[in-house]
Amino acid sequence: MVELQGNINSIEPCTTTNGPGTRFAVFFQGCPMRCQYCCEPNCWDFNVNQKMTSEEILQKYEKAKEFLKNGGLSATGGEPMAQLPFLIDLFKKSKQKNIHTVLDTSGINFDNNNLSKIEELMKYTDIVLLDIKHIENDRHIALTGHPNINTLNFARYLSQKNIPVWIRQVVIPGINFNKANLTKLGEFLSTLKNIQALDILPHNNAKAQKWTELKKQYPLKDIPLLTQQQAQEAKNCVLQAMRNTLKG
Repeated sequence: MVELQGNINSIEPCTTTNGPGTRFAVFFQGCPMRCQYCCEPNCWDFNVNQKMTSEEILQKYEKAKEFLKNGGLSATGGEPMAQLPFLIDLFKKSKQKNIHTVLDTSGINFDNNNLSKIEELMKYTDIVLLDIKHIENDRHIALTGHPNINTLNFARYLSQKNIPVWIRQVVIPGINFNKANLTKLGEFLSTLKNIQALDILPHNNAKAQKWTELKKQYPLKDIPLLTQQQAQEAKNCVLQAMRNTLKG
């Protein structure tokens, strides 16, 4: 029997940015979106072939697990859901070893055509980190090259299935750092019943060098970074909109 192989960009064996605790992060190769603030543009290309089996990944996990305090395995990228059969295989075998699993995704690959596979994946997924790039569809298209309908439908699906979700949005001056956007985001989030955490984060130019290395022009190089205080103010705006909507 031929083992499934995933197209894997890299593995970060100890990180604290892809879910609870210290995580073993598997970066999937390939992403349909072209986010203007992407930290991993090297993960975009589907034609870069670096194949690994689930067993090979989990062997590496075993070597790192003593350092993974209160953590587990996270699938990130790139877009893990663009490789659904392999992602299912990896998470299923992870759960067989009692490994906590986190899916870090934009939800861009969610649609009714692959719903049965997604339902299978959710059996083995402990938490979904869902990145909502922009709540306004036209601005989402300008920011990523794709509409946000699949992302928002995936959020609704996760809520219906009561699957724990952490919501993330990177806030950028002139793009989504404004009261109207943040309020609309909060109003949407108030319709979901499964949110365990909310991260409103300033965009980060620290990995802009990757764009240069790939001979790509970083679109946000002239946009000032938000301070942590401004990011907190943005989060407070989202939370207030959620509370106001829930009060009715």
